[in-house]
Amino acid sequence: MEKTVCELFAGVGGFRCGLNNIKESVVYSPENNAKEKWQTVWYNQWEPAEKSTQYAHDCYKYHFGVCLDKNGNDTTNIDIEKVDKTTIPDFSLLVGGFPCQDYSVASSLATSKGLEGKKGVLWWSIRKMIEVKQPPFVLLENVDRLLKSPASQRGRDFGIMLACFRDEGYTVEWRVINAAEYGYQQRRRRTFIFAYKNTTKYAQHISDTIGYNSEDNDSKSAIAKLLGTEGFFASTFAIKAIQESKIKTTSLSENIGDISDSFQFGFENCGVMKDGLIYTIKTTPNYSGKQITLGDVMETGDVDESYFIPEEQLYYTNPEINRSDESQGKLPIQQRKTWQYLKGAKKLLRKSSNGHEYIYSEGPIAMIDEEDKPARTMLTSEGSFSRSTHIVRDRKTGRIRLLTAEEAERIQGFPTEHTKYCDVNGEVVEMPLRKRRFMMGNALVVNLISDMEKTLSSIIDAE
Repeated sequence: MEKTVCELFAGVGGFRCGLNNIKESVVYSPENNAKEKWQTVWYNQWEPAEKSTQYAHDCYKYHFGVCLDKNGNDTTNIDIEKVDKTTIPDFSLLVGGFPCQDYSVASSLATSKGLEGKKGVLWWSIRKMIEVKQPPFVLLENVDRLLKSPASQRGRDFGIMLACFRDEGYTVEWRVINAAEYGYQQRRRRTFIFAYKNTTKYAQHISDTIGYNSEDNDSKSAIAKLLGTEGFFASTFAIKAIQESKIKTTSLSENIGDISDSFQFGFENCGVMKDGLIYTIKTTPNYSGKQITLGDVMETGDVDESYFIPEEQLYYTNPEINRSDESQGKLPIQQRKTWQYLKGAKKLLRKSSNGHEYIYSEGPIAMIDEEDKPARTMLTSEGSFSRSTHIVRDRKTGRIRLLTAEEAERIQGFPTEHTKYCDVNGEVVEMPLRKRRFMMGNALVVNLISDMEKTLSSIIDAE
């Protein structure tokens, strides 16, 4: 089987960089693309919120070029819902990252052939691609809260996703992975989903290896082998031994409308769905190797002055103070516009919608990020005046500053300067700094995909 890929909602190419172990920023050329181990036959990156620019797509295009459909058209940057999926070239692996949205369906049309999800929810475009193209393997990434969404009906959305895969003849594994717990430079928890057709040699190999039989009362023993040592994620990211007695089970209704209306389940951070049966258990990473830290990816030379924070924006009082009390009245605006105030603990007087006054409390977070630990989770708001923004002590001068765009790239495992340039209608332009940070806050940790690639490669070779 050829190593061919379709990358949906591609961003700036995290899956592609990981699958091909790209360590240095590249500029598109046929020669560079020909060297890639995994050949991307088509991708899509359309950002509907962008009115005049498509920086993510144009950055991807700068590095990797475009992919034409079977009709010779470039459809990589149009609304995925408008793309005729039959025109997409065939591929062996579908990859993508997509938002955690409301996946509920219209019950009157919720049969396997008449699904109607909410318009604009990207999961339904993924499902349509799977339905039309029937790829042997699928690898997806989402936020960890996917497993507990929505708050009013825990587990419903993930249950709908699993049912969609079941109806198309797939087995699905999932694992919530914190990149830092496997030695990488960011404390970022994400749900990864690996699905494979039940007709693949891999599916048969797994069933034979673990001795799985859905009719067997001792199926938990087989599932414990799959989740503990033999499955896709267990083969890639080791975990501590699991107890089969702690595996929780449930089954999916045949009708997705019923799942949308009433399904609830406490999904754990690891599990598998086979033949509509769900098995899940909480697992613990088992890693004892090297730990990359924030300090390891920080600049050691000169940093542009624009990244440094003026003293008056850092502190409004003694630097040792990390809390403020506004229960009796707000501090002056100039004090509240400091990082010390923003990151410190707070007591604020607030009023509810019915007029009731109450005290809102917020705990402190470290103002200066620790260099000897992996970076905190990077968000799309990185670099803005936000509690989540990283503030570091410059390694050369000792002064306090924000992360550079290149440091943000390295925190996500991208090549340095990967987001610097874009191809906009054939003209090379620089991406704005705020957009470079946004792209990284929206990306995945490329290192994890590089680890998964080793397992994927052996699976595809065996097909």
